[in-house]
Amino acid sequence: MPPEHDRPEQRPVSRRVHRTDWMALLSGMLFIAIGIVFISRPAVQPLVMLTVLVSGLGLAGLVAILAKVIRR
Repeated sequence: MPPEHDRPEQRPVSRRVHRTDWMALLSGMLFIAIGIVFISRPAVQPLVMLTVLVSGLGLAGLVAILAKVIRR
């Protein structure tokens, strides 16, 4: 018997690919970065941190909207 008859039939494996959620990814990276800055420099002004947070979330939202428009 030839060796190809010993193996079960190979079928192509269908993989489900998930789309990247850019808003969640960038927001998570922003919060991690803010946490690192807060731990390493606790004397940072709260107003500066709030400004960075709001600006970063706004940028993450803009990137998420652009990614959604490009996908269509």
